[in-house]
Amino acid sequence: MELLRLENISLSFKFPEGEIKVLDKVSFSVSEGEIISLLGPSGSGKSTILRIIAGLLRPQEGKVYYKGEELNGINHGVAMVFQNFALFPWLTVLENVELGLKVLGLPQEIRREKALKAIDLIGLDGFENAYPKELSGGMKQRVGFARALVMEPDILLLDEPFSALDVLTAENLRNDLIELWMEKRIPTKAMILVTHSIEEAVYIADRVLLLSKDPGRIIKEVKIEIPHWRDKKSKEFLNLVDMIYGILTGKPMEKLAFREKKHLFIPQAGVGAITGLIELVNDLEGPVDIYKLGEELLMDIEDLLPIVEASEILGLAEIKEGDFVLTNSGKKFAEADVLERKEIFKELAIEKVPFLKQIIRVLQSKSNHKAPRDFFLDLLKQHLSAQEAEKQLDVLIDWGRYAEIFEYDDNKDELYLSEILSMEKKS
Repeated sequence: MELLRLENISLSFKFPEGEIKVLDKVSFSVSEGEIISLLGPSGSGKSTILRIIAGLLRPQEGKVYYKGEELNGINHGVAMVFQNFALFPWLTVLENVELGLKVLGLPQEIRREKALKAIDLIGLDGFENAYPKELSGGMKQRVGFARALVMEPDILLLDEPFSALDVLTAENLRNDLIELWMEKRIPTKAMILVTHSIEEAVYIADRVLLLSKDPGRIIKEVKIEIPHWRDKKSKEFLNLVDMIYGILTGKPMEKLAFREKKHLFIPQAGVGAITGLIELVNDLEGPVDIYKLGEELLMDIEDLLPIVEASEILGLAEIKEGDFVLTNSGKKFAEADVLERKEIFKELAIEKVPFLKQIIRVLQSKSNHKAPRDFFLDLLKQHLSAQEAEKQLDVLIDWGRYAEIFEYDDNKDELYLSEILSMEKKS
């Protein structure tokens, strides 16, 4: 039975400077008995899709159908578990779990009975009267699960629910959820999981929807036909993970924003991370599988991709069928000494990142060859949100300072041309 269907969902956010498209013609359905995972890089609209399903956001285009009826308003057939626990610190565990039932206007006795059952089900029996500050991260998230499950939703929406937990705690809670699902001890008929971890998606989901970003589009659907419990070390499991890494880092990624709007967007990757990655791949002598690279560095795709993308933008590496391959410039960079690396990085950064050229032109045009940080921030805000503009400028300053293209005075929040600083020091 089909529970949910999204048809050609498109959504844009409007800013004073213009409009940014977040989702573009996203379509998929969810049937009873399914676990769906939404997987993709930051900015692909995964969490936005969950909020549209919940009725918290309305798309400009497309329709959402729940049990065959077009959704108009809040979807009362779903409940959501958030990444950051989202508990009220002044309420006890029991009161936090009861909260949704209270909003529905259920009598106190019924609320209490349902909440206690949910707390017991999720493994928090004995902590009913504890406050969030008394709980560990894993226990807080169990409260989040209990609060969602007590609403008896048809569809449980999971917005990166394990990402804020340590590895062991996340694994225990993940396995407990799968056990409850397999044993049909929870009323939920389907689940939609947002994650940045390929392994997590393959371990939990029946279908994985891969999204590109800027705007978010579904580029591939991968069916996971391995029965639970799944062995993460099995060849079948690793082949699926490897294949998804290849899709997310291969040709489908060519439409990412840093290619289409490279003057506005560069990945959040510091020089140190880029240098370390290039050195490692050079030491391994040859093309390196992206998945194996992630294993080597103990990094999820969410953390690894920005560094990979930055290396590619700078012309230090290429992605070929899921493999990370150093270019001639990348090999030269890896084998150069410190000063030579700076020169290589400087040449490539100025050539490949147009906004760095714009910074240089502005500084050269000033009589004192200095300009406040806010000046460049305002330029970026013409095209990006305030938060994204701040992140972009931080990376640009990091790259520019390393390459000695310009310097930055933290006390005055000013950018200087490097040669001007040298002249001042001499005088």
